[in-house]
Amino acid sequence: MMELSDRHCRMLWRLLSPNAVVYTEMVTTGALIHGNRLDTLAYSGEEHPIALQLGGCDPKDLGHCSLLGEKHGFDEINLNVGCPSDRVQRGMIGAVLMKHADLVANAFKEMANKAANTPITIKHRIGVDEYDSYDFLRDFVGTITDAGCKVFIVHARKAFLSGLSPKDNREVPPLIYDRVYQLKKDFPDTEIILNGGVKTTEDCEHHLNHVDGVMIGREAYYNPMILANIEKKVFGKTDAYSDPIDVIEDFKPYLLKQAEDGEPIKYVLKHLLALISERRGARQFRRHLSENMHKPDASPSLIDEAVQFVR
Repeated sequence: MMELSDRHCRMLWRLLSPNAVVYTEMVTTGALIHGNRLDTLAYSGEEHPIALQLGGCDPKDLGHCSLLGEKHGFDEINLNVGCPSDRVQRGMIGAVLMKHADLVANAFKEMANKAANTPITIKHRIGVDEYDSYDFLRDFVGTITDAGCKVFIVHARKAFLSGLSPKDNREVPPLIYDRVYQLKKDFPDTEIILNGGVKTTEDCEHHLNHVDGVMIGREAYYNPMILANIEKKVFGKTDAYSDPIDVIEDFKPYLLKQAEDGEPIKYVLKHLLALISERRGARQFRRHLSENMHKPDASPSLIDEAVQFVR
């Protein structure tokens, strides 16, 4: 998720969920090839298993970037074929690629050839613009399956390439879970992971009766304790977190280390704002962090001050 799932956020998620696979923000091939490669691919060893999500359309560039990802130790390389932003579709990135299944198949083959020891996965929508029938979705997945892809992450909404903002594209098109379920029936040997509208552990448990896995997006950011609940109910982890204060205490060493390394703490603390929501003093907790973490003299002790509002 752009501007959300950075390395600090992923460390919080890993603390909450030892079993989940975490994904980077989408990195375009251009940014990776022409930008600061080491900074773009930076992550902490504790984040494993971690997937690098790429955006691009040129098979050779995607192959090159997949090899870079493999060399940097990522556990999965994911091609984003679902982002509806007009900013990226002008570069033939994201959901617009669903109209070009052969190109996606060729890109997959190049990625798999270059990063031969790392799984390559595809993330996409159930349709795009007027291409929104199940037959279209089945043929799209079939074309890429024929190229060798074994894992698809399917957002159960179609994408509109014009007329809707990226935010509206996540909310306005209806969720059609049955189409994702049907994909699993039609491609039983392919791993199908459902994405879109998953907000509770009950949602996860229900979908897992029909598909191989579930991806949680913004709910994990704005309600991060859901990850601890999933650890408990889905993975059976009896010692999963139940109190967000305990999460904060265990996250503090990472916060302190980042401050020692010169990282402005606002970039770390912003990911804790939604951690406490349904208890007395939660609003004051968020306000204290929001009003003070951007100050030049902000220090890690700010989190201790904020926690006092909810003790």
